[in-house]
Amino acid sequence: MLLDLNKIHGSRERYEKVYAPGAFSADEEAFRVVDPVSLAFDILKDKQHFQLSGTVTTRLELPCSRCLELFRTPVDSRFDLRYQPHAHPAGSGHEVERQIEEDDLSTAFYDNDEIDLGQLMREQFYLSLPMKPLCGDDCRGLCPVCGTNLNRGRCDCKREWEDPRLAVLKTLKTDQHKEH
Repeated sequence: MLLDLNKIHGSRERYEKVYAPGAFSADEEAFRVVDPVSLAFDILKDKQHFQLSGTVTTRLELPCSRCLELFRTPVDSRFDLRYQPHAHPAGSGHEVERQIEEDDLSTAFYDNDEIDLGQLMREQFYLSLPMKPLCGDDCRGLCPVCGTNLNRGRCDCKREWEDPRLAVLKTLKTDQHKEH
């Protein structure tokens, strides 16, 4: 999934391709690509600098953070990235420290006249993941005692389990009732 920059001759070109879900490794812990991935972007070329502006669309499968069941979520991610050649500092091998500028956040680097489109798409997948993935807003999660998925059924566990850190509050409440 490499974009050969030597094949880009004009100052503006269009790239569109659909990748099979199997093109992405299933060893990603956070998600699995389940639908074809559509990648489309415009390329603006200025000497050795390239700007890629476009979209990545697909669907990912990931575990719910409450009940751990797998569910699918759509990805429709827009990006606008600048690529420049990776400059290896000459001399001591140490880079000069400098403050990060706003433009640095949208700038990436390429080596050997190639841009790794697989990396670009994986970054967009990760950026599209919700902070707390839920299979649904009404997900009831797992029973904290026996682990039963409460979306599928009920359990007979006592719900009066208590967090040991809160035990002191319970004793305060019972002490107040005894005083009255």
